[in-house]
This record gives sequence, C-alpha cells and structure tokens, in this order.
Amino acid sequence: MSGHSKWSTIKRKKEATDAKRGQIFTKVSREISVAAREGGPDPESNFKLRLAIQKARGVNMPADNIKRAIEKATSDSSASGGYEEVIYEGYGPAGAAVLVEVLTDNRNRAVSEVRSAFTRSGGRLGETGSVAWLFDQRGLLVVELSDKQSADDVQMAAIECGADDVNQVDDSTIEIYTAPQDLKAVEAALAAQGVSVASAELIYIPKTTIEVSNAETQSVLRMIEKLEDLEDVHGVYTNLQVDSEVAINSSV
Repeated sequence: MSGHSKWSTIKRKKEATDAKRGQIFTKVSREISVAAREGGPDPESNFKLRLAIQKARGVNMPADNIKRAIEKATSDSSASGGYEEVIYEGYGPAGAAVLVEVLTDNRNRAVSEVRSAFTRSGGRLGETGSVAWLFDQRGLLVVELSDKQSADDVQMAAIECGADDVNQVDDSTIEIYTAPQDLKAVEAALAAQGVSVASAELIYIPKTTIEVSNAETQSVLRMIEKLEDLEDVHGVYTNLQVDSEVAINSSV
C-alpha cells in the first residue's frame, strides 16, 4: 500500500516466530472467547470469530486450543464477560504516532500499564483523537502461495474480488488490503476462486509515515515491545517507517 510502513508485515512475521508463544496464545484465546460469546460458536455465521480463528492459525496455535477457547466461552457464562475494546493513542520517541488496541476487563489497570510503558520509553500517552486521525482502518488478508499458485494470478483475482491494494511481500506471501466493510466479502470471493487465505484481520495503516535515525527507530521498537508484552494489549500500530533490517537488528 502506497506510503505505509512495513510494520504490519514485520509484526505478523514476529508473532509467528516469537519465543513468547504462550503469551500470544493467551491473547488470541481471549479474542476467540469474546467473539464466540458475542456471536456464537459457528465461524461460518460469526465473522468476528472467524477472524480470531484465522489469527490463531497465523501464530500456529493448536486446533485443540482454539476448540477449548470456543467451548469454554459458550458453556461458561463468566468465561469472557466484562471485556471491552479500547484504543489508546500516544507518541513514542522521536514523535512517532502510536495506536494501541486493548481488550480488557479492567480499564483502570489497562490505561495505567499503557501509560507507564509510554513514559518509561520516553513517549507520552495522548488524548483521544490525538493521533487516530493519522491512520486509516483497513482489512488485511494474507495469502501464502502454494507451488501451484501464481503470484500474478492471485493479485489479479484479489483486485477482481474488490481489493483496494495488493502487496507482494516475498516469493511466497501476498498481502491484500480492503476497505473494512469489504473484508468479509473479499475473503469469500477469493475462497470461491480457490485462493486460500492464511489470515484475515482489521488493522490500522498510517496515512503518511515518518523516518528517523536508526537509534530512534530502535527506541520506538523497544517501546512497542513493552506495550505488546502487556496482557491486555492486542495490537500496536505506528506511523514510523520501519526498515526490515533495522527491525531484525533491534530487540523486537
């Protein structure tokens, strides 16, 4: 997507290989439970649940874990009750804009921990609306190409199915971007054409990006890592232009 940072790609690859796999599983299990409790246990009729399941598969969460999360949510009335989705906004080192998605059963605890992560990293938590205007919400579908699939054919199919933009990450991975309300329809249309989607989710893309020094970039990435380590945090987005090499050499 024109002008967006590489952070969404780096973040997705990091999640799939992160040593803190158990922590990621816990967060995804919570998303599955909340979605199942809100819309029922059938992913065919519950799109939010289907997105959560695809996210779980994207981080190699075992099928048994997914099944247990759904069963617990639909059989235990207290399993996922009381959670609310909140977005916090702020600035990291070098003035990078940061959006933090939170799913929490204790808003006071969540905001305290998020504020602390910003402050300890040389950033600051902002007011509602302070940086959200710098981002657009988009649908993101990730296709892992099989030996029988042509990248050109998949990209053409995506455009024909209503995608806004397509990005070939490498020889085997294609990212497909949609309007938020079109994510479900594009996924279904791709499936009808035999294109298997590895993951589908709603994300935030910066309208424009900023570039800073390598040292400042690593400071922002360390702050993002602190935020992602928080139990209630389920997504972090920045308008920082992050080069893959810098990210690999950082602690993230």
